[in-house]
Amino acid sequence: MTADVPLTRESFRRLHPINTPRPVSQLPDRVWTDEDWDRIRRGYRARDMDEKWNVFVEGDVLFMHRSWTGRGVYEASFAPVPGGERKIASAVVEADRERYRSTGDEYDCLMMELVISAIVLGEPAAELRTGLVELTARVSEKSDLPSGVVEHSALGLRSGS
Repeated sequence: MTADVPLTRESFRRLHPINTPRPVSQLPDRVWTDEDWDRIRRGYRARDMDEKWNVFVEGDVLFMHRSWTGRGVYEASFAPVPGGERKIASAVVEADRERYRSTGDEYDCLMMELVISAIVLGEPAAELRTGLVELTARVSEKSDLPSGVVEHSALGLRSGS
């Protein structure tokens, strides 16, 4: 399958929908360009065991699933904004703590944007990565967390990759 052919739900072996959806009240401010949206709509498939996310779009909804388990974690509904661009208008996260351990809306907002920016679009997303490490340290009350470990654990990426 080429990168130009959009991934669909059927592109993945096993996917499980979000079991207990909880609305995310804090959403990314970012506005994605038409070019970004075209790339986002093509989705993303984890290429190896270290990568953590599979992503696809149905209509205007972006589905983000963990690659190993196939469990749905985020669903983000995109809406057009003046100028032809798009932004996330609403989102839900898995609230079942046995399936996903969210630390709150600030974390979920950051993770959704990071998955889209760093994973799907392949952007460096340095500011978002730094935010993830800082937020994780604050929530865990550990100031000495190695950034590479935090990023790999949450995203499947190493620092700078």
